[in-house]
Amino acid sequence: MKKLLVVDGNSILNRQFYGSRPLTTKSGIPTNATLGFVKVLLSQLEGYKPDFCAVAFDLKAPTFRHLKYELYKAGRHATPEELLAQFSYTKDFIRALGISVVELPGYEADDILGTLSLMAENEGYITRILTGDKDSFQLISEKSEVLYASSGEYKNMGVEEFYERYGIAPDKFVEVKALMGDSSDNIPGVAGIGEKTALKLIKDYSSLEGVYEWAEEEYKKPKVSSTVKKLVEGKENAFLSRELSEIYRKAPLEISPSLDEIRLRGYDYPSLRNIITALEFTSLEAKLLTQPEESPSSETKDTASEKKEPEELDRKELLQLDFSSPVAFCEENDTVYLFDGERSVKGSLSLEEVKELFEKGYSFVVYDMKSLMHRLCELSVDVEKCDFCYDVMLASYVISPSEGASSLERLISIYLKEEAFASPAEALYKLYRATERELRETKTESIYRDIEYPLAKTLFRMEREGFMVDISALCEFSRYLDKSIEESTEKIYALAGKEFNIGSPKQLGEVLFETLGLPAKKKTKTGYSTSAEVLEELSPYHPIIEHILNYRQVTKLKSTYADGLLKVADENGRVHTTFTQTVTATGRLSSVEPNLQNIPVRTHLGREMRRCFVAEKGKVLIDADYSQIELRILAAISGDATMMSAFKRGIDVHTQVASQVFGVPEDEVTSEMRKRAKAVNFGIVYGIGEYSLSKDLHIPISSASEYIRNYKEKYSGIAYYLKEAVENARKYGYVTTLLGRRRMIPEISSPKANIRNFGERVAMNSPIQGTAADIIKIAMLKVEKALYENGLSARLILQVHDELIVEADERDAEMAKEILVREMENALLLEVPLTVGVSIGRTWYECK
Repeated sequence: MKKLLVVDGNSILNRQFYGSRPLTTKSGIPTNATLGFVKVLLSQLEGYKPDFCAVAFDLKAPTFRHLKYELYKAGRHATPEELLAQFSYTKDFIRALGISVVELPGYEADDILGTLSLMAENEGYITRILTGDKDSFQLISEKSEVLYASSGEYKNMGVEEFYERYGIAPDKFVEVKALMGDSSDNIPGVAGIGEKTALKLIKDYSSLEGVYEWAEEEYKKPKVSSTVKKLVEGKENAFLSRELSEIYRKAPLEISPSLDEIRLRGYDYPSLRNIITALEFTSLEAKLLTQPEESPSSETKDTASEKKEPEELDRKELLQLDFSSPVAFCEENDTVYLFDGERSVKGSLSLEEVKELFEKGYSFVVYDMKSLMHRLCELSVDVEKCDFCYDVMLASYVISPSEGASSLERLISIYLKEEAFASPAEALYKLYRATERELRETKTESIYRDIEYPLAKTLFRMEREGFMVDISALCEFSRYLDKSIEESTEKIYALAGKEFNIGSPKQLGEVLFETLGLPAKKKTKTGYSTSAEVLEELSPYHPIIEHILNYRQVTKLKSTYADGLLKVADENGRVHTTFTQTVTATGRLSSVEPNLQNIPVRTHLGREMRRCFVAEKGKVLIDADYSQIELRILAAISGDATMMSAFKRGIDVHTQVASQVFGVPEDEVTSEMRKRAKAVNFGIVYGIGEYSLSKDLHIPISSASEYIRNYKEKYSGIAYYLKEAVENARKYGYVTTLLGRRRMIPEISSPKANIRNFGERVAMNSPIQGTAADIIKIAMLKVEKALYENGLSARLILQVHDELIVEADERDAEMAKEILVREMENALLLEVPLTVGVSIGRTWYECK
């Protein structure tokens, strides 16, 4: 049986716009609604496999409903410019997919859907109506189903599903709408009659006429119910509302009865290619631009003819190559590919078989240099002598940090689009040239060249070095944690009055909110929320919360660190983390497998855990940590004279802020005042509002509002900077660090307040966080270089946010300490001094 798919373009496009995060091209064209719409449409084409397809849109011209009732759809908010701009792109995309766009002056999209579905029924076809508008429920029949978009889900609504939900036949839905009205379309209905009452009336009396036949008889009785009174008084509006709500199914479309004019026509590849390129929909390229071999377009033939297959060489021939210019190297499925800009070669060989290539002095362009260095090192290659001249992965991250580490395939789809290439190495080489240009155009070349690229080699050496752990101390600590877990478990069971799985959010929620009756947040489909934030809020209500929080902390420490580190320590007792450069949008490093940056620092057990991290015999650990680096950057970047003065004079900035905000002399500032000033100091940079601050400090909102107001008055330079940062981000679409690292912020232009507010907070704090990341990275490079040049037996082994740890021979410790302080404090010269606290110890605990 033939199938028709009809789509309500307006409602689906709207839902995609408001239901997805903002997305723009590099030139600022908004694209989130179009991309979401196309993905939904493609999924229907693949799953439903229609023979005919049309997407209906409203036009700006007034419809017959507006002429009937001038207040129809009055009061609707204007369509955001970011959404309006996407209608034309979406229609172009639909047409390029070989699908008909149908519009008709004087009629709405619903009328087009109704007309087409009726035509299909008359031909004996079945129809699926894709919409986000319940009005289309009246079109449901034995041959027409509605796929309804609601809250991110798509629900099939046929006759049975509709009856199960509403208890009436679908064609009676318009009678319900007549009574209850529709506020979204400004259809009045009968005042005071809601959906529940309207449904009951139509169930009982079948139609609007039946309802009024009953109501008018009831109205003649001495005692009249309020429902009857409302019905009689609203009769005119009821019949008007039915006329406005009813979908017109005989719209004068210029389409033959057989629907041939909306038959799927197949892809228009040149148009698709143009629009995908213009909108930068790289994720759709492979899916949509691969043409069938039997009927390739002339353009594809021309492109294919330009491809030149790489020469196939054996191992001996590969090792005898002589490349004088940078050569791109790729390895896929035990096949090695090389390309130097002109010559393309390959060999069905493993990396181990051609490892000598890297000792021949070539300049290699690679993807993920650090990982390749580790692999070569395991093959006994002296990687320090290898020349890796360019890392495409790192370059692409610097250009677009929000993307993270894009795969080689993803980068090819972004940068090379329809360019032809004969091998992965040739693609890699072209990416090298393309990203080089992009780095220059975005003025981020120095971030790549002077920071990220050399840092990858430093991180490689740190990963190889590793951090020693005391195995016996770890085992003892694990046993101690076991005992602590047992004690917490017994206390939780005693306070709960029963045993249950504490690790199960479902069972824990039932105990807290049903057994113990604690105040609960709204229950979701999956049960009660038992997040850390929820538990913190519940702590004043019951002593069980303290033990649950302790249980969670201890079990995580045991599984992730105490037991986890025992599993990954090498034969020498050293743990080798992996530092990732391409995860965070701000440029901060992260640590994985294991994550050594995430050991709790503010808890007693977290600090105790650090006793297990030790120096080798005859060596010590030197721990250096920046003091209040983000506040110092804030002072420098904003130019605020008051805060800069505090740092220049070496006084405690939190005490000064407390003095300024609370209006007391500095020597009268209490510890509580300083604590609150510290919260304001850090919170203000992250765009904290009065509500969040009041919650953090457990104070009235009025007090929090006063703190923020006083802060901005006393530190007007900071207030001005934060405002200007947001304005510039809105103007340019991105922010930069002091050194020029960029972060795009498409969220700042979102029509949704919560997403826009997030973008504003990012605009305020990202330059500060990013500059701090730049500074610690520069410091790592300078420290490593100075340790080497001074001939010290000392190596960087760990970076944790604003902290560096060096392991050094005892005899070199003092000089290494001096180098750490000097190089870190001079990593970047600001208007205020950078200061570093440093300590020496046998264990990480002693250093802290």
